[in-house]
Amino acid sequence: MAHAMRQVNPDVVACYPITPQTVVTEAFSEFVARGEVQTEFIAVESEHAAMSACVGAAAAGGRAQTATAGPGLALMFEILYVASGNRLPIVMHLTTRSFSAPIDILCDHSDAMAMRDSGWVMLVAEGAQEAYDNGLMAVRVAEHPDVMLPVDNLLDGFIITHAVERAEMLPDDVVEKFVGTYEPKISLLDLDHPVTFGPIDFHDFYFEHKRQQIEAMANAKEVIEQVSAEFGELTGRYYGLLEPYRMEDAEVATIIMGSAAGTVREAVDWLRGDGIKAGAIKIRCFRPFPVEEMAELLKPLKGVAVLERATGFGGASNPITEEIGYLLHVYGLRARLRSYVYGLGGKDASPALFRQAYEELLSPTRGRARPEPIRYLGIEE
Repeated sequence: MAHAMRQVNPDVVACYPITPQTVVTEAFSEFVARGEVQTEFIAVESEHAAMSACVGAAAAGGRAQTATAGPGLALMFEILYVASGNRLPIVMHLTTRSFSAPIDILCDHSDAMAMRDSGWVMLVAEGAQEAYDNGLMAVRVAEHPDVMLPVDNLLDGFIITHAVERAEMLPDDVVEKFVGTYEPKISLLDLDHPVTFGPIDFHDFYFEHKRQQIEAMANAKEVIEQVSAEFGELTGRYYGLLEPYRMEDAEVATIIMGSAAGTVREAVDWLRGDGIKAGAIKIRCFRPFPVEEMAELLKPLKGVAVLERATGFGGASNPITEEIGYLLHVYGLRARLRSYVYGLGGKDASPALFRQAYEELLSPTRGRARPEPIRYLGIEE
């Protein structure tokens, strides 16, 4: 992720170190110290200040990036909405981390789910390679004139950030050509065309501006597909909004996002060996949510289990499960739906653990009239 930032060479990077994102900030600050980028690196006093600095830089017409995790994201929360509401194409690298208390610095998706309705495009990486690739594509998506929204490049803290795996990087000149030059139509520094950012709106135009923001988010889906296709032609690494696995004839499937997707694929292969027609769907684009594409994959299924690394306290279900439940209802699909929580606070998840979800999904319904209870995988009794 730090190398992706180096190759993009943003005008401003403002960061505050927080585990497990600190490795990104440290690496990029070394590039700055060695003169490998022309970026103005701002070591701020807090994450609130980091996002505020990015908002100022982006409003002035510059490319701005930051990185954070868990509690750091919580501290910049107010400014997340300022960034998206002002249609500023900031890129943020989020290394997912659990929230306190009790204190835990390891991975779950509580922070990502907290920002899901903040108006940011959210791309989710499974591993280091995808995190690097998303870091480059995010710039193109954010700055597209039909989008002009901030983009979150999300990957699992520690599981990816502190592991060692192979990743292929493009030559600097190839990246420079791919991301191009940012030429904003509106800038605070354009004195010949003065503008105001973030004025008081109230009932006059606030709703109208939010409606425009909604349209921009809808536009982002097609732009993500276009940029991903172009990146695939360049690298041979093709990414979709979703990544189906052995779904051609699947009767039951799980839905997951993040680093555990590979573990789920192991469970699918195991089940296939036992003659069970299992499949899996990895979410790469969480916002905007690929509704039509997901519905098409779910059409032939008898059952689907959503595996989530976060929980919706007090809600009818968990965040992603709510999306899928609504989708099943609107499209009139017949798949039986179950919701599972796993891996909170970095708890390990194995193929055997996910196989348990498939086996429960395949078990008889016993005529249940009420919604299925949420299941918790891997809890110590």
